[in-house]
This record gives sequence, structure tokens and C-alpha cells, in this order.
Amino acid sequence: MTEMITAELVDLDLTAPTGEAATRALAARMAAVGRISDLDGFLADVAAREEQMPTGMEGGIGVPHCRSAHVTEPTLAFGRSSTGGVDFGAADGPADLIFLIAAPAGADSDHLAILSGLARKLMDEEITGALRSRQDPEAVAALLRGEDPAEKGPGPEASAADAPSAREESAGDAAGDGASAADGARPFRIVAVTSCPTGIAHTYMAAEALERAGRTAGVEITVETQGSGGFTRLDPAVIAAADGVILAHDVEVREKERFLGKPTVDVGVKTAVSRASELVDRVREAAARGETGPPAPADAPAAADEGASADHFGVRLRKWLMTGVSYMVPFVAAGGLLIALAFALGGYDITEAPSVAEQFSWTDSAAWAALLFQVGSAAFDFLVPVLAGYVAYGMVDRPGLAPGIVGGSLAVTIEAGFLGGLVAGLLAGAVVAAIQRIDVPPVLRGIMPVVVIPLLSSVLVGFLMFVVVGKPLAALQSALTDWLSGLSGANAVMLGVLLGLMMCFDLGGPVNKVAYAFAVGGLTDPTGASLRIMAAVMAAGMVPPLGMALATTLRGRLFDRTERENGKAAWVLGASFISEGAIPFAAADPLRVIPSTMAGGAVTGALSMAFGATLRAPHGGVFVVPLIGSPLLYLTAIAAGTAVTAGLVVVLKSLRAHRSSTDRGTDPGSGPAGSPAPSGGAADAEPAVTT
Repeated sequence: MTEMITAELVDLDLTAPTGEAATRALAARMAAVGRISDLDGFLADVAAREEQMPTGMEGGIGVPHCRSAHVTEPTLAFGRSSTGGVDFGAADGPADLIFLIAAPAGADSDHLAILSGLARKLMDEEITGALRSRQDPEAVAALLRGEDPAEKGPGPEASAADAPSAREESAGDAAGDGASAADGARPFRIVAVTSCPTGIAHTYMAAEALERAGRTAGVEITVETQGSGGFTRLDPAVIAAADGVILAHDVEVREKERFLGKPTVDVGVKTAVSRASELVDRVREAAARGETGPPAPADAPAAADEGASADHFGVRLRKWLMTGVSYMVPFVAAGGLLIALAFALGGYDITEAPSVAEQFSWTDSAAWAALLFQVGSAAFDFLVPVLAGYVAYGMVDRPGLAPGIVGGSLAVTIEAGFLGGLVAGLLAGAVVAAIQRIDVPPVLRGIMPVVVIPLLSSVLVGFLMFVVVGKPLAALQSALTDWLSGLSGANAVMLGVLLGLMMCFDLGGPVNKVAYAFAVGGLTDPTGASLRIMAAVMAAGMVPPLGMALATTLRGRLFDRTERENGKAAWVLGASFISEGAIPFAAADPLRVIPSTMAGGAVTGALSMAFGATLRAPHGGVFVVPLIGSPLLYLTAIAAGTAVTAGLVVVLKSLRAHRSSTDRGTDPGSGPAGSPAPSGGAADAEPAVTT
């Protein structure tokens, strides 16, 4: 297994102003080293987890985290805020230490145990103190990996399974002392269960906080962590000998009946992290009062408040749409590339080929072209239904999938296209949310999610799509298609400028995805105009990483060591149409990098439209150049935009370096050979070396 955190995943000068921006900046580092396959899909999963409960901890710690299908391997990124902290919803204010924990959706127990062990370590004040003082990213990464010889205690590599073994030792003592429970000589005993929705961070941080509070108060606490790192049940003898119970959870406690008859404090998991000592006192008070059963949850309203989202509707709408787009992209890439390859192999007449299920020859290239085309077409047919289904999924989780996919399929049937799919997804989510608010008899609750909700929501969405909104959407889609088909000359160039600016504004973010989704939607009913739009969008999207790679090659002294290393990877990322390759540069110096990339993208988009380049593949970068109309002119447009981006960012950074050195009374670029001149971001924190 590769190292979970490396120096490239450490940002000791994080300038992001908000929690969302900080998460994106750290996630971009993960994407740059290949730990995340889809940045926006991953961020949507993080946001969904954040909506369940803010991840800010007392003590200036933020721990955004999630399990996601877009994570390739368990990864930790660390950022130290240099702007006074970032709000992650903690009661005591902003967090200056931000840990982004990413786990694959199907991560095995060993990987999850490592992540849970790390989460427990974040409660150690010695560790957090060292993280606030150290200046070398490699030293910080080594500390978090548990490789620092001065560090006390087990490293994060220690399996979470090790923790139960230590607790089992105390459990054995507890069982042995059970006979003396009445003599008053033994300490007060508490058993606890901690669990959170993801089961990665809060579960184990709460356990560590409770155990620490118990040691401080002279109370014996044994904790059962019902998280992703494993579920080891408390010994029944330990439960029997316990004087009280703490249930700190945001998901249902498994086998809760084991604790009946004992004084119980029932709270949200975050309360245990931040107010563990208070919970210990409350259990002792409940036992002193002679309570014999679990009371109503002591902080149920507070727990609900913690999980409520403070996002306004526009933010939530963007998250829903990005969820749909992120799940749609694999179908776009697979279907679009297969169709493009089929055209390259068999020509455009391949659309009239008979079904390969009825007629296929192993030695006939046309048969293989027909196979590629028909498989690609099948994948592309799912584009709008999947978009609609996962927009609804982003709104109401799994219950939205069935009506959303049905609504998206109907959008295709009535020729409402891409716009119809978006509306169908939103309608499906709204209908399911409305049905879920209906108070039904207990006898019906078991069949609601599997029978009633899919049935009613599919019928209602179908009615709305067929009878109410379908025809207006189809007319709007037709008008948009006709308008695009009529674009030529200056109008087409201006559209190319706009699309180029959008593709390079947030580098894979919502605005980028809107432009990309607009282009992909045109491929469902391809025309000459829609193929030109697709070409312009992909060309512009390649420019940001290519421009930054060129800039680091030409003027490496303007960038720090990490940025120069990222520049090497950016060549490949840009050539592969992965705009996110420029995010590490933009996160470090947004005021210079983003305008530079937008200028390059606008030039490329305009030139691509002016040259009349066309593209049937929605992805692939330079690897699908043979499938592009006017390929040499297309590459010329990309080269021009890359040069504009690189030249502009070099000029802006050089001006910054010149002003900084003038303010300090030194010559620009002075210092030992090979030492980088100041730049935006982390490098700005380092004083220039004077001669």
C-alpha cells in the first residue's frame, strides 16, 4: 500500500477563506497525485457528508471526510490555515488545522483501520501542537504517518483493531472485579458506544475523547466503536459490571437492547468529541439518582441542529446538479469515445450497419466498427436518464433514483433532451421529498421505500413530464438547437470565448461543468454547431494545466519546489483534458493564475470556433486528435492558448517578485543559485535571501 500522506499532500500556507474552498484546495492535491478520479464527484460526496453534520472540532480542528467511489486509495491531505482559520462549524470558532480524509467506497478493513487510528491521534494535543509549529511539509507528513521518533504512542498505522485488544484487557479486569462491585473500592465503570454516519473520523475521535476524559476523572471507560474500522462487541461481562452507559451516535446503535436497565446518556457523536468530561459527569449523576433505564436522548434537538445544512437554496441546487453531472461523466466518456472510434474505423455510414447480434464477422473491420458504435450508442442512451436519476439522488438519496431515471428516460422519449433530464431530476427529488413528509401508519412504513415511494413518485413524475412540462421543454430544446445550428462568424467566435472563459474559471468546478455539460448535451443530437462547441470546450479545458506546465518549465524560479513537481504532472493531465491539473497552482496564487488561465482558454475557444474544428468524442484530449475535424488548426488553437496562459502568469508573477524585492530593498531574483524567487501562495511566506 502506498503512503497515505506525502509532502505533496501537505499545504502549510492554506489561504482558502471558506471550508468549501479549503476542501477543494486539499482535494485538488489528491487529484493531482492520482488519488481521486473525479474531483467534483468526490467534493459532492464530501459536501453530502458535511450536510449530515459539520466536521469542525473544538481546538481549531476541521476534519472533512467521506467514503467515495471517486477515491482510488485511502488518502489524507493536511492544510494549515494562514488566514486566521476556516469555519467548519465548531462551537469554539474557525479551524486552523484541516485534515481531509478520503476513503474508497469499498475500502477494506485494514485501510479503514488506518484512517480511524489517525482520527484518534488528532485528539492528542502534542500532535496538534507539533502540526502548528513545523515548517517542513515532509516532516509534517512523517509525523502524521507515525514516523517521527519523538512522537509518543502508536502511529496511525496501528490498526483500530489494536484498540479493542487493549480494551479487552481492561474488560477482563472488569469482569474479574465484578464480585467486588458493592465494596466501593473499584472505580466507577462506564461502557460507551460511538458511531457516526461515515464511520471514519468522529466515531474514533469520540472514543478517544471519552477514554481521555475517563482517565482524567478516575473513571474506567470501555468504548465500542461501531465504525468502518470494525465492530467488536463489548464483552457481556463488561456491560453487566458497568455502572452507566454513554451512547454517542448519529446512526442507530446496533444491538442497543444490551444496555437496557442501566443509567444512560444518549447524545450525538460530536458532543462526545467536544464535551466528553461533561458526559462522564452526567452519567455519574444519573447513577446517583438511581435511574435504571435509558432516558430520552439528552441532546436530540442539538444533534439535529448540528446536522442541519445552513446552505441557501442556490448552493444546494448546485450540489444536486453537480452530483448528477459527476455520475453522468463515465457514460459520456465511454459512449462518446466508442462512437468516435467507430467513426474513425468505419466512417459515418456505420450508423446504418445492422445489429452485431445478428451479423458479425471476426475478420471484418466494419463489423468491429459497428460493434463499437452500437455499444457506445447504448452507453450514450443512458446519459440523460443517469443525469436525472443522480440529480434526484443528490436531493433525497436512493429513493430518488427510480423516479429520476424514469423521468430522464421520458425526457429522451419526448425529445426534451438534456434540459428535460435536468428538470426531470429536480422534479423527482421534489416529489420524493414531499411523499417522505407524509405521516403514514407504522404498518406501512416498512413498504414505503421499496413499494410506495417508487410507485407514487414514478407516476407523478411521468404525469408531469408527459402532460405538464414536457412539451415546453421540448420546444425550448428545439429552439436552442436551431439557434446553435445558425451560429457563424463573429457569433460563433464570441460563443467560443464565453465557453473558454467558463472552462477555465474554476478548473473543473461548477462553472466548468456547466460549459462541459452544455457541450455534451449537444452530442445527444449532433449537428455541425454542436460538434464545433464540443471541440472548443475540450480545447479550452486542456489549456490551464498545459499553460502552467509550460510556465514552470520556462521560469521555474517563480515557483516553489512542489509547484515545479506539479508542473511535470500537469503536462500529462492537460494533454488528457483534465483541467483539475491546474488547481494546485490556482489554490496557491488565485489572483494571478486564474485570470491567466481564463485568458488562454478564451483565446483557444475563439480560435477553435473560428477554425471550424469539430469533435464527436466528449473526452480524450490529444489522444483523440485523429478524430477531430481540422486537427492541425485545432492543435494550433491549443498551443496559442497555452502560450497566452504561460506568458501571462510569468509576467504577473515576475511583477509580484519585483515588487516584493523592491519593498525589501533587494534585487529581484537575488539569492543563491537555484533558490526560487517569491511567488503566490506558500512561497510568499519565505523571506527572500539577500546578498
